[in-house]
Amino acid sequence: MRFRSTGWRNSSNVAGRSGETPKEVLKGTSGTLVVDAYTGYNAITGPDGRTRAACMAHVRRKFYNALKSGCQEAQVALDYILDIYHVEHDAKAAGVTRQPRHMEMRRARSGPIMESFHRWLLANEQSYPPKGTMGNAILHALKNWQALTEFLKSEQIPVDNNLSEASLRIVALSRKNSLSIGHDEAGENLARVLTMAVTCQANGVNPLEYLADILLRVQNWPHEHIDDLLPASWLRLNEAGQLPPLNPA
Repeated sequence: MRFRSTGWRNSSNVAGRSGETPKEVLKGTSGTLVVDAYTGYNAITGPDGRTRAACMAHVRRKFYNALKSGCQEAQVALDYILDIYHVEHDAKAAGVTRQPRHMEMRRARSGPIMESFHRWLLANEQSYPPKGTMGNAILHALKNWQALTEFLKSEQIPVDNNLSEASLRIVALSRKNSLSIGHDEAGENLARVLTMAVTCQANGVNPLEYLADILLRVQNWPHEHIDDLLPASWLRLNEAGQLPPLNPA
């Protein structure tokens, strides 16, 4: 099962931010999708699709907005969320991220924090107008509670999709420069290159070294093992010395 944290990408057949886009891009895949509450992902999550995991950073943002609007009680929610991130920070500092020890830390520390947070949300649900910033933040958290707790089931599931959000900022920053791209096909080609680059970046791979290597390999690489040339798999094989030489003697 593959877990991934991702935003949507346009395909050659689907353009726009509709539910058809994730259906086209992620069709035939399984695992957990870490996303915000955008309804466009409903088409691929649920009983017959991917498991949906919610983004803690989006929940935090709503309570932060409530705090800025003058609701001091929002600080309680922010403190609960901060405690969750303390666990993630400690796992990273200990070098056990995405390892079984990480899951042990989540069960021992994050689980009780989330239980207390949930009780607090339920106790305050009726205390604020649902359309106010605080009421909206509480309702958002409760509505997405099951998805918010998915990270407690596997160390492979991140607590937020900030990595994807950061990658998408590259697209947003290049939007103006792309106005003169020429035509749709050129835009799609550029999107593929940017996707490759940010995927390399996310996996600690030098994009230029990666491209220089796989462009020579891909011509003769077995089709059934083509996933081995994706950045994360390529890095693992390369570090293990399991990639065949490009120019065998």
